[in-house]
Amino acid sequence: MSNETELSPTPAQYFNRDVSWVDFNERVLEEGLQKNLPLFERFRFLSIVLSNFDEFFMVRVAAIKRAYKAGLAGDPSGLAPAEQLKVISEKAHSIIRRLYDSLLGEIFPGLANEGLELVRPDSYTVPQMDFLESFFLEQIYPILTPLRIEDEKPLPFFESRSINAAFLLAAEEIENDEAERLVMVQLPSSLSRIIWLPSEDKLRWALLDDVILTWGSYFFPGYHVQESMLFKVNRDADFSVDEQRDEDFIEAMEEVIEGREKSEVVRMVYSPGSIRLRDELAKRFSLDSDHLYEVDGPFNPSNLMELASVTGFEQFQEKPWKIHAAPGFSDDISVWDRLSYGDVVLHFPYQSFDPVVRFFQEAAADPQVISIKTALYRTGGNAGNLQAISPIVRALEQAALNGKHVTALVELKARFDEGRNISWANRLEKAGVIVVYGLSKLKVHAKVTMVLRREHERIKRYVHLSTGNYNDKTAKTYEDICLFTCRDEIAYDAGLLFNMITGYSQKQSTRRLAIAPYDLKPRLLELIEREAGRADQKYSSKIMIKCNSLTDIDIINALYRASQAGVKCFLCVRGICALVPGVSGLSENIRVISIIDHYLEHSRMYYFANGGAEELYLSSADMMPRNLERRVELLFPILDEKIRVELISVLAAYFRDNCQARVLGSDGVWKRLSPSSGETPFRIQKDMLSRAARDSDGPGPVKQEFIVRRSTVGE
Repeated sequence: MSNETELSPTPAQYFNRDVSWVDFNERVLEEGLQKNLPLFERFRFLSIVLSNFDEFFMVRVAAIKRAYKAGLAGDPSGLAPAEQLKVISEKAHSIIRRLYDSLLGEIFPGLANEGLELVRPDSYTVPQMDFLESFFLEQIYPILTPLRIEDEKPLPFFESRSINAAFLLAAEEIENDEAERLVMVQLPSSLSRIIWLPSEDKLRWALLDDVILTWGSYFFPGYHVQESMLFKVNRDADFSVDEQRDEDFIEAMEEVIEGREKSEVVRMVYSPGSIRLRDELAKRFSLDSDHLYEVDGPFNPSNLMELASVTGFEQFQEKPWKIHAAPGFSDDISVWDRLSYGDVVLHFPYQSFDPVVRFFQEAAADPQVISIKTALYRTGGNAGNLQAISPIVRALEQAALNGKHVTALVELKARFDEGRNISWANRLEKAGVIVVYGLSKLKVHAKVTMVLRREHERIKRYVHLSTGNYNDKTAKTYEDICLFTCRDEIAYDAGLLFNMITGYSQKQSTRRLAIAPYDLKPRLLELIEREAGRADQKYSSKIMIKCNSLTDIDIINALYRASQAGVKCFLCVRGICALVPGVSGLSENIRVISIIDHYLEHSRMYYFANGGAEELYLSSADMMPRNLERRVELLFPILDEKIRVELISVLAAYFRDNCQARVLGSDGVWKRLSPSSGETPFRIQKDMLSRAARDSDGPGPVKQEFIVRRSTVGE
């Protein structure tokens, strides 16, 4: 464009990415504060916020603190590291206060009124105290280990997110020993934090944490407990593996995990009760007041979600949303025959993930399948538990045992899943799978699988591409979209990708797929600039994007230029958004919304009107520098016209939501939308549920010819 505006990073043009992330969690909190939701659904949202904050402090706040100590400059928003830490602290403290006010003032009392009551120590009756004291002595006391803390000696190791009790002791015989003692007791994760109390009229329960503080004096005969409190810490988890180590890369990855467990503490959460203990631990952990969070309620409430499964309290849960069968996948037709009819797109979790699992299982069992190649990022499950093994990993194992050539790239650098993925890699190797442990200096975040099958004297390739992971558990709660295809041009590109990530290969020219870190970002910039050019030439122009995060400055600047050219830009950004919409002369044609609802919005969709020749792409990548420049990601087109029209309709519908959508203002404030007078309420996730029901009720595609099965023996 000849009239491009030169954009310089100023506070008016970009929001801070980490402050934006905190704002996202405030939107999740607001869902938990909705009094029209069932109590356990509200509890779930609140638990998500606290779990998110744990990871946020371990990764992002740790990185900002390191930048502050190193004297580094601020980010494009103009906020210096010290300013970022201050704003984050203020917002996070406010969010956590509001969260616990709701948890303790509304959700737990609401459950108690309906017959499921948490009893705290100040409300224990005499019979309850007798029961809990006996329970402590018989089932808790023998398991726990008190650890004395000595002056000038290092503290024992406290794992991130684990709950600990601290006790300040004084000898009962003061004349013999005037010194105070500091002791820690770590609460093992093997113990349930819910202790059911004997009761006839309602279900009552006590918290393990409270019981340990109440009867912890049994650990210290001859001493008096002066003060006590609970605490947990978040440690710096922003570690990178030594990319130069090839032969012992798994060992290097294990060292990262070990280092993370003993790294610097970046935050402490503590219960009220002892200012002296708080200050002593803060001094030992080198934490200032901004990174101390007082919480008068259960830590890690996600550990208490088993309450939601108590019989008789189903009415306090969100009624499960039906997962509909995917049309066209029937037991009497193979996956290969179905895909030979044409492309298939599935939308999770509205439609079942079963066809994806079946894709792997049929590939493992089919004697005509020769090879399977896949990239695994987070598969879920537990490699050491036969009942929790990922069905996709199990299918890959079976395929290798059946003599097929199976290659799996297992990304060991998937943060917080490193140990799990090392276990999967070892298990797959033992079954005969060729395992590749990622790439040096790049994470492989693409979700792609290719099955090669011998058919009629040739090799036919079937490809699966997705916006989400090969995880059958998260596929029930994360909104994602996948594509099955056997188009030669996409299969050709998938083959090039696997050659690049498993062997030695220079970057190859692809026909349909755009691959990060090579040409995905240039391709997106080209598509945005093309749309701006269309607007200049008075052609139909429009951009619609759905993603999880938008922080890449080059992409943001391109969208600003498109807005200035007159392109209407509609952005649905679930989490972080550094783009400032609605600024005159800069972004007045850009509208940004965020959807927070029952399912986690996770798919990435990119639409360009292209003067009427509409194009739609799906991707594993968000618009962040890490995705576009430091990961292997895929952008893939939807080429089937009928599917493309349907998905464009789905994407456009997101911007009609007036129930769960929030719109971002140029001041950084997110405003929740609601139906105006006379306007019909529209909720995108309910609409998607209706679409899935409609599609599952249809007959599905049926080809009007017989399918002749031929033996390939002797061919």
